[in-house]
Amino acid sequence: AQVKLKWADPKPRYDVVIIGGGGHGLSTAYHLATRHGITNVAVLERKYIGGGNSGRNTTVIRSNYGIPEAVRFYQRSMDLYRRLEEETGRWIMHSERGLLWIVHTEAGVRAERARSEVNRAFGAETMFVEPEEIARLVPGIDLDCGGGRFPIMGGSFHVGGATARHDRVNWALAEGAMERGVDVIQRTEVTGLTMSGNRVTGVKTNHGDIGAGVVVSAVGGHVTFVAGMAGVRLPIRTHPLQAFVTNHYEQTFEPILASIDLGFYVSQTARGEMLGGAHIDPQPSYSYQSGQHFISSLSRRIVTLLPFMSRLRVLRQWTGVCDMSPDYSPIMGRTPVDGFLITTGWGTWGFKAIPAGGEAMAELIATDEVPDLI
Repeated sequence: AQVKLKWADPKPRYDVVIIGGGGHGLSTAYHLATRHGITNVAVLERKYIGGGNSGRNTTVIRSNYGIPEAVRFYQRSMDLYRRLEEETGRWIMHSERGLLWIVHTEAGVRAERARSEVNRAFGAETMFVEPEEIARLVPGIDLDCGGGRFPIMGGSFHVGGATARHDRVNWALAEGAMERGVDVIQRTEVTGLTMSGNRVTGVKTNHGDIGAGVVVSAVGGHVTFVAGMAGVRLPIRTHPLQAFVTNHYEQTFEPILASIDLGFYVSQTARGEMLGGAHIDPQPSYSYQSGQHFISSLSRRIVTLLPFMSRLRVLRQWTGVCDMSPDYSPIMGRTPVDGFLITTGWGTWGFKAIPAGGEAMAELIATDEVPDLI
């Protein structure tokens, strides 16, 4: 279906105004419309759809977390991702390929055995695998890993680990919401909030004020600025997260591969590029600049485990900014300010949570009851 974008000409008032046209904002709008029939909704994006962190992630979908609450939440998101193409009628390039989480120490082996048990107990199919099975799953891997410096001692294999194309996910949700009457408005920056006492009554934008029954902040790394407009202080620090892709690798690299001890992950894109990512940058910052140090450090670790990648060249590099909470868990729902809700603290896991995060926020808004998952 051809859907015409509604540009910066919003109505004077909406039932719900969502700040942020990335995955979580669009998913909240989509689920409000499709699950609850609430369509008098505006999604405001200061750039273009998916132009922030939703378009700068590494597309991994998984639920192999270490605590029951997280396993349940992300497993729900994985289940929703599996149905998203059929539900929206749009190809998001969803590909289940499994995620291999390898370890190099005895302590790591114990941790991954425990992770596998917790995962299976709460719905995520994960099993412990020995080095021989890892070699079968990943042809070309060096089990000695740098001459025995980091020998691979085992790992957990998360069967449902998957990837999807980030821009296609964003647009599937955006068009699905717009088809049902939601206004998705690009190039519209929120510059402040309108208040009546301790209640938020709308937003101020570079195109004028918009009234709202409820305002939802679904922005990424810049959430502290938006929350500050309402006088809400959040335990969030913003850190850059870098990644790169190489030129085409001629063989099929099926699973998503991650090393806890070496601190990186690798997967192959649909175009055959090898994608590499690592931890957040240690220094808090709002910078989207990429650095040579990241390429050098990550490449050294990757080729220790995957020697064949030394023949490839870095093709592109990019950076997003992550909203990190102290315990690495999201902060969702109401705030001390009436009419102002947030979904934040997604850190490096925001893309995985897009369907379940939006579904839960929509349920909270529509029913005024906190869903079990949050």
